[in-house]
Amino acid sequence: MTKPHVHASHPALIARLKRADGHLRAVIDMIEAAKPCLEIVHQMQAVEKAVANAKRALIHDHLDHCLDAESSTADRDELKAISRYL
Repeated sequence: MTKPHVHASHPALIARLKRADGHLRAVIDMIEAAKPCLEIVHQMQAVEKAVANAKRALIHDHLDHCLDAESSTADRDELKAISRYL
């Protein structure tokens, strides 16, 4: 079992993802309501940007956290693994 991995930024990250969830639900509603494609794709762009920004914030916070912690081989391996998502 892995230990909990909580950062101080997680509540803000959750708020960002909940906003993205709201945008995604709006996209679904717009498609079901047969809204114009331009409006739908504009809303989809907001979803993509919100998720990408949340991912970037999580990775940057994780990197800062790991760099502040005592370094080990496992930490370096994890840093290499997570950096692939940037």
